[in-house]
Amino acid sequence: MKLVVVSAGLSVPSSTRLLGDRLAAAVVGQDASVEVQVVELRDLAVEIAHNFTNGFPGRKLAAASDAAAGADGLVVVTPVFSASYSGLFKSFFDVLDRDALAGKPVLIAATGGSARHSLVLEHALRPLFAYLRAVVVPTGVYAASEDWGAEGLAGRIERAASELAGLMAGLSRRGAPPVGRGTGPAETEGFVVVPFEEQLAALRG
Repeated sequence: MKLVVVSAGLSVPSSTRLLGDRLAAAVVGQDASVEVQVVELRDLAVEIAHNFTNGFPGRKLAAASDAAAGADGLVVVTPVFSASYSGLFKSFFDVLDRDALAGKPVLIAATGGSARHSLVLEHALRPLFAYLRAVVVPTGVYAASEDWGAEGLAGRIERAASELAGLMAGLSRRGAPPVGRGTGPAETEGFVVVPFEEQLAALRG
């Protein structure tokens, strides 16, 4: 299985990248067969901007997009800017194909200078990936400056990694395809997903 870490950290070294690495290592600790690839968005900033203006991804951006779309699971990590995810983070997911993350397990994480921004996971990241029809693991991980080296962070990392590894393994064993935009109901993880258009038609009917 392939795990892709998408890191929107800007500095070198970056606490955002460090959190992504620790989450990936914890997933590998759950399943040694998992291969990890890291996508550093700061290296793609220019190509992302060009993609918005000319509609075509550069070579590195195309490779990163293919990696995210082809992964069995994602770890996505952003620094907190203005109480939300960074613009670079959002821009990468804006240029992905609209179905790229459908049905894909995603672990959301963020870093910030203060614990007051921890709700960014729930009011910004979780709605974003729900809109993209990803399967977001229940436990998100937020790391404030004071969390590094403190009790609690390691436990949250292990819990979230265990949930992601379980989802990845379950989908791999079932061979379940991503939830698509077909004309009929799609089944994933034991649930039947009825397209919204069909639900509206039933109400009108």
